[in-house]
Amino acid sequence: MPNAFFTLKTTPKTTPNNDPWFQPTEHTRGPWDENACHAGPPTGLLARAVEQLLPEKRLIRLNVDLLRPIPFEGFHIDAKISRNGRSTAASTANLIAKSGKIIATAHALHMLEQPATDYPSHSRTFGNAAQAHEGPFPIQTLHDKNAFNGAGVHMRYPEGENGAPGPTTVWMKTVPLLADEEPSAFQRICPLADCGNAFGRNAEPSQVSFVNPDLTIVLHRNPEGEWLGSQSVGYWEPNGQGLADALLFDEKGVVGRALQTLLLKKQVDA
Repeated sequence: MPNAFFTLKTTPKTTPNNDPWFQPTEHTRGPWDENACHAGPPTGLLARAVEQLLPEKRLIRLNVDLLRPIPFEGFHIDAKISRNGRSTAASTANLIAKSGKIIATAHALHMLEQPATDYPSHSRTFGNAAQAHEGPFPIQTLHDKNAFNGAGVHMRYPEGENGAPGPTTVWMKTVPLLADEEPSAFQRICPLADCGNAFGRNAEPSQVSFVNPDLTIVLHRNPEGEWLGSQSVGYWEPNGQGLADALLFDEKGVVGRALQTLLLKKQVDA
C-alpha cells in the first residue's frame, strides 16, 4: 500500500473529461464509517484542483460543503474558474462519485501576493512539536491500524494535553496526498483542519454524534514545516447545532483558522 492518502489513475470510462481518478488508500478510511473517507484528505485534493487553476495567485480561503459521505470506491474532481480579477479570483470544484453524484462542493478565494512590506501585525506561538509527547488520535472507533486515525496521521500533544474531551491543542503530521507529489502548504493543512470537531469535542461520539456538513479554511499565510498544529474548541448548543473553531498554527505562529458547522445528536443508548 502506498504511504499516501490516494493513488491517481486515468479512467476515461468513469470520468466525462478524462479527469484523473483518485483512489483512496486505507490511510483515508475515516473513523466513523469504514466505507467512507475522512473528509480532510479529499479536501486537500479539492484545494489541489483549484490551486492548479490559478497558480499565479495564492489560495487563501476554501469553503467545502460535504453533501454526502465521501465514497471509499473513489472519485474525480471537476474544477472551474468563476472569476479572475487583477488582485483576487474565485473558483469552484465538485467532487464527483462513480455514479455521477456530486459528493462535495468547494468555493475558493485566491489572492495575488503583494511585495513584502513590514505591516504592524499580531501573532502568538505554541512551542514546537519536538517538545510535545506522542499520543493517539482522539477518536478510535475503527480497528484498522492503517486507517486515517491510525497510520494515516501522527499525533503529538503539548504538556498537559491528552486528547480528552474539551478544548485541545495538538500537533499533527500526515502522510502526503499522493506518493509521488509534494503537497502545497494549503493542501497539507487540510487533513488537520477537518479534525477540529474531534479535537475540541465536549463528549465522546458514543454519547453525542457531532457531524460536520461543511468545512471552511482561511490561511493568512502559508504554514511551514511537516508538523502543523490546531487549538480547537467546540461550541455545542441545546438546539442541536454547534461550531468547531480551530486556530491553526506552525512553529512560527498562527497561520489561519478552520470552522466546522456541527449537527449534534444525542445517542439513543448514551
